This record gives sequence, C-alpha cells and structure tokens, in this order.
Amino acid sequence: MNSLPVFSNINPEKIPQELTQLLDSNRKKIAELLAQKEAYSWENLLQPLEEIEDQIHQFWSPVAHLNSVMNSPAIREAYNSGLPMLTDYNTKLGHNRALYEAIIQISESEEFTHFNPAQKMVIKHLLRDFKLAGVSLPSQEKQQFSELSKALSQLSTRFEENVLDATEGWSRHITDAYELKGLPEIAIQAAKEAAEKKQLPGWLFTLEAPSYLAIMMYADSAELRQDMYTAFVTRASDQGPNAGRWNNKPVMDEILTKKIERARLLGFNHYAEQSLATKMVSSPQQVLDFLNHLLTATQDKAHQELKELREFAAKNTGQALLQPWDIGYYSEKMRQQQYAISQEELRAYFPVEKVLSGLFTIVNRLFGLNFKLIDNADVWHPDVHCYAMFDHKDQLRSYFYIDLFARSNKRGGAWMDEYRGRRKLNNHTQIPIAYLNCNFQAPIGKTPSLLTHDEVQTLFHEFGHCLQHMLTTVDYAAVAGINGVPWDAVELPSQILENWAWEKECMDYISKHYLTGMPLPDDLFQKMWKAKNFQQGMQMLRQLEFALFDFKLHMEFNPHQHNQIQQILDKVREQSALLPIPVFNRFQNSFTHIFSGGYAAGYYSYKWAEVMASDAFDLFLEKGIFDPVTSEKFLTTFLESGGSVEPLDLFIQFRGRPPKIEPLLRQSGIID
Repeated sequence: MNSLPVFSNINPEKIPQELTQLLDSNRKKIAELLAQKEAYSWENLLQPLEEIEDQIHQFWSPVAHLNSVMNSPAIREAYNSGLPMLTDYNTKLGHNRALYEAIIQISESEEFTHFNPAQKMVIKHLLRDFKLAGVSLPSQEKQQFSELSKALSQLSTRFEENVLDATEGWSRHITDAYELKGLPEIAIQAAKEAAEKKQLPGWLFTLEAPSYLAIMMYADSAELRQDMYTAFVTRASDQGPNAGRWNNKPVMDEILTKKIERARLLGFNHYAEQSLATKMVSSPQQVLDFLNHLLTATQDKAHQELKELREFAAKNTGQALLQPWDIGYYSEKMRQQQYAISQEELRAYFPVEKVLSGLFTIVNRLFGLNFKLIDNADVWHPDVHCYAMFDHKDQLRSYFYIDLFARSNKRGGAWMDEYRGRRKLNNHTQIPIAYLNCNFQAPIGKTPSLLTHDEVQTLFHEFGHCLQHMLTTVDYAAVAGINGVPWDAVELPSQILENWAWEKECMDYISKHYLTGMPLPDDLFQKMWKAKNFQQGMQMLRQLEFALFDFKLHMEFNPHQHNQIQQILDKVREQSALLPIPVFNRFQNSFTHIFSGGYAAGYYSYKWAEVMASDAFDLFLEKGIFDPVTSEKFLTTFLESGGSVEPLDLFIQFRGRPPKIEPLLRQSGIID
C-alpha cells in the first residue's frame, strides 16, 4: 500500500476505460453501503467511503500530473475525456440525498460524541460540502447544477491548455549577436542550446520563465524587451503576435457566467460569497477591507520607489519616460548600482544541488528530518528525482518527487501537488506522497543549474507546502496534510519557510560557488540583505492589484454587460497601477491562478496567510531561528494538524494571540 506510483505503466489510451470501470465499481459499493441494515457508523460507512475516494484519487492524480508536466496529445485527450466523467461522478455523489442523510444520522448519534476532533471535522466538512454541492436543490436545479459543474471543469482545462499552447506558440529567433548585449552568459548559452534543438543558427528565446525573465531584466535592446513583453502579456488573447489564436476571452466570460449561475442556485449573491464558505474569512467586505488597508499602507512607499527609479533612469541613461518593459531592466541596473549586487552575480553561489541539500539540512535542524534519494523510482522525466523522508526516530514519514526544470509541454510557474494523503488503515498507516514542481533553468553543457536567490526562495516556498502535507499526523485523508485546510491559510507553511533562505546562519548550508566551492562571502550576503526590501512596495502593490481584481471580478461580473473583465481590471488599476498599462495588455487571459487553479475569489489568500506567516516568524526571530521549543511548537500546530483544527485556533496556540498585520509591513520594509 505504501508503494510508489508507476508512471511508465500509464497508458493514455486505456485511461477512459479504466476510469469508467473504477467509477462504476465505486457507485455499486456506495449503493451497497447505503443498503446495509445496521445503523450507520464510522466503521461501516465513512471509513469505506474514504477508501473509495482514495482509490479514485490515486488513479487520477498521476494522470492529472502528467497532463501538467508532460503534456502530449495522447495524455491531453485522456485527461479531457476523463474530466467530465469525474465531474459527473462527484456531482451525483454530492446530490446523493440518502448518503447525506446517513452522514447526518452519524452526526446526531451517540457515537459522534466520542469521536476525536479530526473525525468531527471530517463530518463537519462533509455536511458543508453536500450543501455546497446542491444536495437540497429540487431535481431540475440539480440537473442544471450538474451541467454547470461539468462545463466549468472542461472550461478551466481549456483555459490552461490555451495558455500552455500560447506560451509554446511564440519564440524570438536571433541571429545578430548585437541584440544579445547585456544578457548574462548563462541566458545566451541556454538560448543557443534551444536553437540547436530546433536545428536553427543563432539563439532562440521563448516565453518560458528563465528565458523571458533574462530578456526583461538584462537585455540592453529596448526593442527586444518590448517584443518579449508584448508576446507575454498578450498570450491567449485577441492582441499581440498570435492575436485571436488560443483566445481565452470567451472562455473566461463563460467561466464567470457559469460560476454566477451555480452560486445563485445555491442561494449566494455571487461566486465570491460562495468561495468564502470554505475559507477563514467570513464576508466579502472583510476581504476588501483587508486588501484596501494593505493598499493604503503601501501606496506611498510604492510611488516613492517608482519616483526613485525614474530619477535613476533619467540620470543614468537620459530616459525620462519608463515603459512597462523598462521596469525590470532599470530596476536591476539600479539594484546593482545601489547595492553592488545582482541576481545573476548571486547565481554562481546557488547551484541547485547545494541549495537542495542545504534545504534538507535546515529542515533537519528544525524538525529532525532526514532524506534519502530513491534510486530506482519510476519517474516521468530523467530530470525528476524521488526522495524518502524519515523523522528523528528513523520512521518513514513520506515520499516526494522533485521536478525543477523548465521544458516544453510543462505548465509554467511553481506548485506543489499530492499523489496521496495520509490515512489509517486496518494494520498500518498509508504515508503521504507529494510532487514539487518548478521551472528553473536546466543545466547547460557542463554548467550545473544555477539559481537566483529569488528562485531559492521559490524552492523553499514549495517545500513548505510539501512539509505540511508530509508531516501530518492526522489519520483521516479528508483533513490530513493540505486537505481540509482553508485556502486562505494554506500558504502559511510555505511563506514562513522562505525566511530561512535569508538567514546568515543558513548561507553555509545553501550556498557554494559552483567553480571555487566557496560559500557566499559575508560582504555579498550583507549586500543581499540590504537589498532584501528593494522595491517591496511596488511588488506588494502588484500583488494587491491581482487580489483586488480577482475578488471584485467574482463579486461584480455581469454577463449582460460588454467587456466586463477588462472594465473591472481597469477600475482596479486606477487605484493600484503605478504606470499606464498598454491597451494591448491582456494579463487576465493567462491568469491561471484564478481561471484554472484554485484561487478564484481567493488570490487574497497569499497576503492573508503572509500576515500570519510574518507574525509567526517574529517568534522565531525572538527565540532563535533554530530554537527547538519554537520549532516543535510550529511542527505540532501548523505542520502536523492538517485541516483537523481551525487555522486561527492553531495560530493562537502557536503565538498566544490572534495575528497582527504590523510584522508583514515591517519585514517588507513598508514601515520602520
């Protein structure tokens, strides 16, 4: 039962048939469970239900994962054929009145009073989710709900496919070396390798993150930066070099329209209200007040930073007017001048293998964990590695896969996902298995993969998610690990772990010059530390723009008004944008977080959780970053409890009081 998935055994052609058989078998099992004569109990109903759900998850998770990391026509077709089947199955399960009443019966039984808190939380979530699935709707409205759910799952997949295809569907081929002026050698070599793979002379730049960011931060050619920027911000839209191809505008309109219809069927005013039914925050106004409070606190700082950047550009280059494709370029030049440091200079000190081994050392010092590479694991790509994680008693706690490099047919960004969660079986415990995915620059020739310090933080962030999933001690899958954790609290473990990537005490663990073998010298660390909050106001404002746009979109979207998405975004930008945005910019058309990820009406969660993470890290700063008592307390509250305890209760257990917003503003340099 604790064996690893065998990815090489997945045959895309067989997936629809195998899924059909599994779902039919599960429907039959559920009918048999409901037909039993005994009074319903945890053992005769909820435990078998968990087994049924886990079978589906372990079958489908590798399929969905391959669709994200090794997308191909065959896997895409299999995924798209299975998605409506699963949606239909889950919707019908959510509409199963007999099952709902059976769970109510258990919740009202004498047995319930003896359940542990995790079991009670499982039942609380089940009853809530039945209501949110429309279990109480009349049959005609149930049918409508079912059709909307099926359409939404297909639309969100189409949105993500369009973004992937649009990202892959554009590249910039360069044959004149003069255009490469300013670019780091590592970016030039990567582009040369990309061109050779396509049997082209010169250099090939793509919209994958390592290639795109290198141009935006370092290319002296404003024309090249403008070309890349235009192609990137018009992906999957009606604008730019591939205008009209893979256009997500009608997909977004349909997603938002169907979300409103489904929310109103359930009695909500809009989707934002429905979204909060499973989150920490209780009302839409609370979200808006929170975001606006941060906006007000940040605006002066952000405007001052932009003023300084304009003055720098005018003084050093004579360019008084900054365009959006100039911001990254001049910011990096200004950082180098002010702090005598650049992300590219730091890269040489952060070879990925050293960063990873250092991360493992830090986590060992915090929580007593040890890691072992599994040599014979079946993986989906040669760059992927599988590790086993053991606790201080040498008990196997989890496995995880790491897939770090950008490549064709892999979704952009960085994310964590899970193959399975922890749960208690009759004679043993099923241990969790996680996936960690990034899009870093792969090794080039004999040069290893070298990370910017920003990318080091990204790796720490995603591993924080993994730790929450892997270290859970909860025995019920629905509230173990990341499962059952309110979405606006799930970023806390990931955001807090980023802090150790900044600590002087950790630099010997995570840094080693790839040629000299020397750790990051003190003078470079001091420069890096001084530059830590460089343009944090501008970055904070950008994130608040995303969050406000997302939330207002899901509150205010009116399907009967023309061009609503753009109008809502433009209105938010009146408050938050520092520079005029080009009319061709269609950032929203590739905003996968909210249209194909889980962040719809929930993007504010990053900042909401960051408030808690910053305040929690303040305790480590008080007691010591490796203080064993504080580490143990963090482990037993946030990492082991999964979704079995309300996050605010966990925070109060850890900190002794509710969270405060000041540590975030102070640690970000927004206030002194």
